[in-house]
Amino acid sequence: MSTRSVLPDLSDDVCARLREAFRRTSYDADGVVAALGGAAHAALGRGEPEPADRASRDAGDLGTLIRLFLLGGTEPETAVKAAFAPLTPEDAVATGLLDAVAGGYRAALDVRPHGDEEGSWWVVSDLDADVLGATVPEDHVLGVGHASLSLIRATTRRPVGTLLDLGTGNGVQALHATRHARRVTATDVSARALALAAATFRLNELDVELVRGEWFAPVARQKFDQVVCNPPFVVGPARVDYTYRDSGLAGDDASALVIRQLPGFLNDDGVGQLLASWLHTGTEDWADRVSRWLPAETDAWFVQRDVADPALYVGTWLRDAGIDPRSPEGRVKAAAWLDWFAANDVRGIGFGFVTLRRAAGRTPTVVCEDLRQAYDDPLGPEAAGWLDRVEWLRNSGSLLDVRFVVPDTVLLESVEEPGDEGWTTSIRRLHRTDGPGWQHEVDDLAARLLAGCRGALPLEDLIELLAAAQGLEADELAAAALPVVRELVRHGMLVPAGR
Repeated sequence: MSTRSVLPDLSDDVCARLREAFRRTSYDADGVVAALGGAAHAALGRGEPEPADRASRDAGDLGTLIRLFLLGGTEPETAVKAAFAPLTPEDAVATGLLDAVAGGYRAALDVRPHGDEEGSWWVVSDLDADVLGATVPEDHVLGVGHASLSLIRATTRRPVGTLLDLGTGNGVQALHATRHARRVTATDVSARALALAAATFRLNELDVELVRGEWFAPVARQKFDQVVCNPPFVVGPARVDYTYRDSGLAGDDASALVIRQLPGFLNDDGVGQLLASWLHTGTEDWADRVSRWLPAETDAWFVQRDVADPALYVGTWLRDAGIDPRSPEGRVKAAAWLDWFAANDVRGIGFGFVTLRRAAGRTPTVVCEDLRQAYDDPLGPEAAGWLDRVEWLRNSGSLLDVRFVVPDTVLLESVEEPGDEGWTTSIRRLHRTDGPGWQHEVDDLAARLLAGCRGALPLEDLIELLAAAQGLEADELAAAALPVVRELVRHGMLVPAGR
């Protein structure tokens, strides 16, 4: 599959005129929702365009832009001239933004609003397979998809001086980074991705340094306060069908490469966050596998959000590229993919978020855990809190001297089942109702100990009182309680009084 030879060139002048048209028509995140209405906008997000098309007919110039860029329609010349003014259709075609077709013009690029709680941007990417009506080219630049959005929500947003967006694609991670980083550098191996990312930044009047090259080579010998990365994490045979998802490395070697190398590009206490995939095989636990990727002196939090069956995984990624798994091409690709999984004893493919921190001179904390339940809160603030709590635990010395409090957001749930003598508690479970909704099963002794954590007495005194009441040895109870306390602290379900 060959790449396209002509790159889009949205110059400063073209972007300035396009930006003026977008602002005049309110082609932004809020404007599109207002024009379509909540129901039609939600339908569009589900891949159901007809309600949005109908709603756009009463939206004037904004409706023209919605039908061109969001619905993949053809619009007549008079409507395009009015909507794009002061940018002419001829200039839009010359710069690679529109295509002249029978009946008017169609979008040649995907340009759509993308917003956060502070405002709205425009993101430039390639048209997807549904709009093209064909499989996408090898150098396809993906739009803002579910993976991009999940990384956005999982990224910490504390102010930093320097940030690297490794493998920027359309530039959306870097857009969000400009909210909290003074200087942003973005890299990509794809010339087309860099061209579209540059258009994204020009259109939004943002100064982001762009550098081309593979992996970390473009920033050799540099260090950053934060690194974000949405790498080509699709696992399977060593091939490159699509640069946005395939690394050319076999299996999960792309994720392993980033995790091994990223901490070396962080300043001390710098934080790296990425999406990653890992293999589940019949010979090792996934946590052991990913832990071996880590360099020394690196705190790491691996959060597994899903584990996919190999057959389902292959079908999903074939459809992602616009390939029908039932077609001859789809059958051939699926067979090669599944053969590779079988030869390498792959039982499943894990996917999730990785948070890394450079912890020079300190004993690192490495935690691998499942977080497959549904939750609404973004993971970014939780990741920042996790790093804070890990550092506090590392520096706190003896936890026995600490006065702890159970936050108001933590509840104790009981599951009871009927028996010969009435209801009997079979499960006691702590449930944190905010963040990702952590849950921990606890026994009766742990529940009693936590009930005393009101900030008045240090943990040692609570353990001694509980031991005396239960006829137990305080030292033995403390040895059993401390690992549980440390885990609850890491998950924000037990906090030092006054913090």
